[in-house]
Amino acid sequence: MEILGSVPPDRGQAPPRSPVEFDGAWRFTAPALHSSVPRARHAVRDLLRHQRVPLCDDLFQGLLLIVSELVTNAVQHAALLSPEVAVEVSIGRHWVRVAVEDDHPYRPKPLEADDERIGGRGLLLVQAISAEAGGMCDVEHTASGGKVVWAALPLPAPAGGPTSPPRPR
Repeated sequence: MEILGSVPPDRGQAPPRSPVEFDGAWRFTAPALHSSVPRARHAVRDLLRHQRVPLCDDLFQGLLLIVSELVTNAVQHAALLSPEVAVEVSIGRHWVRVAVEDDHPYRPKPLEADDERIGGRGLLLVQAISAEAGGMCDVEHTASGGKVVWAALPLPAPAGGPTSPPRPR
């Protein structure tokens, strides 16, 4: 898995004692294989912990579930046209945003809940987690003809309150 983004402090250099001003984006790329799902989830987990993103445990676990669902969807439905998927994590002062990009042009839609269907509700779950947290999610086309599926969750509001979540580039 290739990781692009900020580099952690050198050994011997003390990390900041309190959360720093968040303003960064990290991009992970991986082959569109089922083994990439836990790898992406663990990479995002480690990044969020390293950056000391102030998420309560419920939001932290919800965000990791969103990563799992979005990468799974890309692997299952886009691998034929997109042998690689990209996961981007953007951390702002008020929001954390995860996005999964692939080269398949099909724009997925959430399926209705169906007790007889085993799968197919990943986007419905992403929408529910995002809405419950006060965040948002969307699917957008990329300039290259693929798509990016993203979710943004609010961080605890310092004085001044949250601002709008970051939109895809």
